[in-house]
Amino acid sequence: MGRRSLDLILRRGDLAEMFGPSRLARRRLATLPWRELGFDFTPTRSMVKYNWRDGSWNSGEVLPEMTVTIHGLSNVLHYGQGIFEGLKAHHCRDGQVRVFNATANAARMQSGCERLAMPFVPTEMFEEGVERLLTDNLDYVPPFGSGGAMYIRPFLFGHGAKLGLGPAPEYSLCFIGSPVGAYYKGGLQAIDGIVVDGFDRAAPSGVGHIKAAGNYAPDVAPSSQAKLKGFPICLYLDAKENKYVEEFSTSNFLGVTQEGVLVTPSSPSILPSCTKAVVLQLARDMGIPVEVRPVAWDEVASFKEVAACGTAVVLTPISSITRGDQKVSFESFDTIARLYEAVTAIQVGEAEDVNGYTRAVGMRAHEEC
Repeated sequence: MGRRSLDLILRRGDLAEMFGPSRLARRRLATLPWRELGFDFTPTRSMVKYNWRDGSWNSGEVLPEMTVTIHGLSNVLHYGQGIFEGLKAHHCRDGQVRVFNATANAARMQSGCERLAMPFVPTEMFEEGVERLLTDNLDYVPPFGSGGAMYIRPFLFGHGAKLGLGPAPEYSLCFIGSPVGAYYKGGLQAIDGIVVDGFDRAAPSGVGHIKAAGNYAPDVAPSSQAKLKGFPICLYLDAKENKYVEEFSTSNFLGVTQEGVLVTPSSPSILPSCTKAVVLQLARDMGIPVEVRPVAWDEVASFKEVAACGTAVVLTPISSITRGDQKVSFESFDTIARLYEAVTAIQVGEAEDVNGYTRAVGMRAHEEC
């Protein structure tokens, strides 16, 4: 399809111009129960796929199927050579669909490419892939006011026949989107967490700082066990001393001190959250002091607020964290709520984006939700 202007209005004439009469005749615009969507996969129209071989990327294509066919000896299957990202696009009050913070996701993927010896993904290509996906699935972006968004999952993996350990002969970069609803239908809801003892999230000097697919498989068992005990979220401590807070299973850790300072742990094995970077900057803009430093587990009990930070929910307040026989509770999340409102207002175009986090990629027709 190539790079094109994405200032498209989803009316019949524009669709005919974009896709041609024959494709338009086969195409039905999405009609979904927008307010009933959860954070689950909902099929859309297409995915975008780029291929790398012999030292270069091809121009990519928009595909109607969301499946990939790879050799049985592909690196991603045997040696875990795969990374992924997660970001969102929102339908705003003015009709524009805006992608949130995509440049940061591209930079984080580039860090993963370097660490896992995968081909470099240029920022321009990453952002083009996001735009091409949204262009072909713009009517699947939940309407403004529904509380939903289009969740976008870019992923890069090595494939092709490769028996010994080493770089793969081929790589694919894919983009799949799914409309999702508000993670918590009742708005901000505090949840209970538990410290994982007996398992480590990431080794010192390992790959905890990149969004490698293999980082998440070891958490499946601990998280499943925790949920059976009534804990929706797990907290991991550092692997070396089991003394310092690292991060939750799929999100970063934030705490608010009694003096109102927003604190987040520093460690070379923590995955740098793109959403957390926005939260920290907005906190500074709001006059909230911010500290990025090691956080000992023993300090957590002194915090007045704790939250998990990630793409899916932006901020999730934590009501308690249990470690063995110790239970630490947090009674409020006033600061967390202020930051949540600040981020989400920018995402849906209801607040000025002075830091340039969003980028408009098109217009979609308004409808009742």
